[in-house]
Amino acid sequence: MVSIDEVARLAGVSTATVSRALSGRGYVSEASRERVRTAAQQLGYVVSSRASSLASGRTKNIGVIVPFLDRWFFSTVLSGVSSALMRRGYDITLYNITADEDVRRSVFETALRRQRVDAVIAVAIELDAHETDLLVALGLPVIAIGGPNPGLDTLTVDDFAVARLATEHLLGLGHTAIAHIGANPEFDMDFHIPTNRRLGFESALADAGVIPDPAYLEPADFTVDGGYRAAKQLLGRPGPRPTAVFAASDEMAIGAVLAARDLGFRVPEDLSVIGIDGHELGEFFRLTTVDQFPLAQGERAADAVLAKLETNAEPHSEEQAALPFELIVRGTTARLRDS
Repeated sequence: MVSIDEVARLAGVSTATVSRALSGRGYVSEASRERVRTAAQQLGYVVSSRASSLASGRTKNIGVIVPFLDRWFFSTVLSGVSSALMRRGYDITLYNITADEDVRRSVFETALRRQRVDAVIAVAIELDAHETDLLVALGLPVIAIGGPNPGLDTLTVDDFAVARLATEHLLGLGHTAIAHIGANPEFDMDFHIPTNRRLGFESALADAGVIPDPAYLEPADFTVDGGYRAAKQLLGRPGPRPTAVFAASDEMAIGAVLAARDLGFRVPEDLSVIGIDGHELGEFFRLTTVDQFPLAQGERAADAVLAKLETNAEPHSEEQAALPFELIVRGTTARLRDS
């Protein structure tokens, strides 16, 4: 096995310089850093994570808490976190919070307290006061995506404003008979995202003088299949049908597009459809959406938590930072005919 001394001899520097150059901690001139990297690469030297941890008191490992692994949004945020951390030489320990209360309790009361991580990122999980206190007690940097989350540094998207923007786009195209595909109560959990999006939808209608039609509100489960079934209900009922649909996620919006086409409606000539998220399939379906850049959310959370680690900043300053979102107009929305 190649030793650090061999790398130092080949690079013509001290072992301390090799350690600083490869760990990223402490000043090393760019010329020396490059010589160390070249020497390490030539010799096939890999820094021992155990030795690095003992020397620095750091594990080079970040704990990431997520509520779902099989949902596109969460896996995309996680991908952003992972890629940003790996570029900086950090590993991830993943904690999947399930519906099992004992599992959730074990994560906060046992797993995270084993001191195997340097920091924690919580993705779209609403923490109660006890869970927040346990995280703060770790004395580690914690970044929460979602929110608001009092007591923690939080990156948050304004779901009310996102929904208003989507609805205002449809209103601006002349639509007033607008349906909304939201969520069943069991999916309205952390931060009440579906409720906030429905309230944003209703607020935009109210400002435009439009009274929401209860028949145009259909719950689903934030999946393509759920959106498909909800849209079939909306479009298949007797009586006036909506001319536009605002779905609270891109996956449900894609389901609505497929349902409309199966029922013989043209999108967007007969029905305009808009979603929220910025799904990777949005371009394929030419879906109009409000993109909340989930991949970038993960990257920004990773950058924020590493910045705290590398500057030894206060672990918890309770800062609330707004995440960007943007209306992306494609081919599933159009001006109301004859309006």
